[in-house]
Amino acid sequence: MGLITGLFFLSRYPYNRDPFVRFHAFQSIFLSAFYILFFMAWGGIFETFAVDLRLVWRLIVPVWILLRLALFPLSLFLMYKAFRNQCFSLPFIGPLAAKLAG
Repeated sequence: MGLITGLFFLSRYPYNRDPFVRFHAFQSIFLSAFYILFFMAWGGIFETFAVDLRLVWRLIVPVWILLRLALFPLSLFLMYKAFRNQCFSLPFIGPLAAKLAG
């Protein structure tokens, strides 16, 4: 969702000129990309060990579910901050988004 909305705001005329909107759009895109890449790597790593380490796999699955559930409130929080015209920068992703937003 964040990938689509970020690309939408970067492609529309009145929004793509505003550095505040550009910052939040880039941060949304980068967070979505991190989310996709992280869970692809997570699934790839632990899928190979699923048969051999059944006990460890049972411990890893709840952590995986909690991480997935934590990203939804984080996205809501970031949308709320953007709606309130407050700039909230995520670690690692925020400075990169600020650099690209100008």
